[in-house]
Amino acid sequence: MLTPTGDTQGKTYGDTYGDTYKEALFYKKTGGGGTGCELCPRRCRLAPGASGACLARKNAGGTLYSLNYGRVSSLALDPIEKKPLYRFRPGSMILSAGSFGCNFFCPFCQNHSISRNIPETRKETPDSLVQKAVAAKEYGNIGIAYTYNEPSVWYEFVLETAMRAAREGLANVLVTNGYISPAPLAELLPHISAMNIDLKGDAGFYRDMCGGDAGTVMETIKTAARAGRHVEVTTLLVTGRNDDEKAVSGIAAAVSEISEEIPLHLTRFFPRYKMSGEAPTDPAFVRRAAEIARRKLKYVYAGNI
Repeated sequence: MLTPTGDTQGKTYGDTYGDTYKEALFYKKTGGGGTGCELCPRRCRLAPGASGACLARKNAGGTLYSLNYGRVSSLALDPIEKKPLYRFRPGSMILSAGSFGCNFFCPFCQNHSISRNIPETRKETPDSLVQKAVAAKEYGNIGIAYTYNEPSVWYEFVLETAMRAAREGLANVLVTNGYISPAPLAELLPHISAMNIDLKGDAGFYRDMCGGDAGTVMETIKTAARAGRHVEVTTLLVTGRNDDEKAVSGIAAAVSEISEEIPLHLTRFFPRYKMSGEAPTDPAFVRRAAEIARRKLKYVYAGNI
């Protein structure tokens, strides 16, 4: 049985499968046994027994718990460029870990098997994951990337692990959709070295395709950059949805208003999940989009081609 311990230690509860879960951060009790999650702008209001839209938080007896604390679905030693981060410690490797859950509902999700489902997982503690990262230094590892699913909904485990990793001189990297509330972001940022943040499209794209809003994501990019964190941005060019010159120009302009030094990755869509019947993005358009974005930004990269 996993009994979480550490910097965010709180109540735990066990389910019928013998697992023990960590009390969540950033929530409030709403009366009648209800809880209000404040981790992301969704602010899910959960009756006893209900789980959040992200699949990763649950109200048990009037207390909100993290269901994915210490649960690792994916673990690999990756090139830093695969995150993608092209201008942060290029040529190095990073131990990449993911869990399950996401607070978006993108029908084109490349990792839907862990973002919109609860897969089999292995158990890790913050200490054990940091120990693996330290051991991997002999292979060029520089730290830990929290990736594959959405790391902000893995918040308690990411925060504790990042604090321990930083004390070991390891870099902490978030590969995130940027859909997180200001207070939890502010608490996590001091322990983060670099971020790759998805900027998926304009307000309509977020509303129709993701179930979120572009404004929150832009604020996350702005906050991280102004806090001195290394930030790179990725936009997946989805066939028939945001693969047009106007959309690309708007994204590049929005990023350049924060800093023209922020690298932008424009990547080719391949059919996945609920959009498996769509065509992949035209590689010629991806290259043209990169040229358009370079009118506003210094560093633009075409990916998946």
